Amino acid sequence: MIPANFDFHCHSSVSDGLLPPAEVARRAAGNGVDLWALTDHDDLGGLDIAQATAREAGIRFVPGVEISIEWREMPIHIVGLGFDWHHPALVDGLTELRSGRLERARRMGEALDAIGIPGVFAGAMGYVTNPNLISRAHFARYLVSIGIARDTSGVFQHYLTPGKPGYVDHRWASLADAIGWITAAGGVAVVAHPGRYKMSGGDMRKFLDEFKDLGGQAIEVTSGSHSPDHVLHFARLARHYAFHASRGSDFHGPEESYVDLGRLPPLPQDLKPVWRLLDLS
Repeated sequence: MIPANFDFHCHSSVSDGLLPPAEVARRAAGNGVDLWALTDHDDLGGLDIAQATAREAGIRFVPGVEISIEWREMPIHIVGLGFDWHHPALVDGLTELRSGRLERARRMGEALDAIGIPGVFAGAMGYVTNPNLISRAHFARYLVSIGIARDTSGVFQHYLTPGKPGYVDHRWASLADAIGWITAAGGVAVVAHPGRYKMSGGDMRKFLDEFKDLGGQAIEVTSGSHSPDHVLHFARLARHYAFHASRGSDFHGPEESYVDLGRLPPLPQDLKPVWRLLDLS
């Protein structure tokens, strides 16, 4: 099977997406995606229904997850693809990782209260659909609803990124943890949307050196977060490191995403697509 349109990065209401997993699957199929992965943040709870709905819709399904890590005090995301989602190393690691999110959210609410925006923790909880997972996106949606910003990207820009008043650091998994969980479960580790990280060129190469040494195999080149210049830059890095290349919209919902499912430009033709590393039988 050679997919014509694969999308290996998107979210459902199991984490911080707006649509349930079944609706995301049907939307992917309706947009012409023929090979699809659901990659919710730090949670595998949507994969069973996503797989079943994808099968009904006639598209191939790959299990996925987006794991929150910290590298040199910088938050980074690693996507895992094609793993056994019942493997205890992965399941237990993600369970422990989620356990700190609620306390972090309380501290974010306190930080925003301190600058004169009260009640944000309770408001954000009203947007949570999975009681095991609250994220900055839920805070952003609430802050938009009360007129703090026009859209969620504006909230992130002014309140919820490192150095901004509502951002609270958290001890996430290490790079070694995330890659170890993914590979132990038989999956492939992918650097998610590298263009979003505020790294120097030298730091990016140090990070990718470590990622490869630990067993990472792929990088998102075409992403909903990437400009055309980003695509060219990370294609060059994929060639340099002999990484396979991934493609993902990072779709969260029709009202919030820059790119809809399956509507990204194709990968540069000379790159090795990451699906070649997966068992698609």
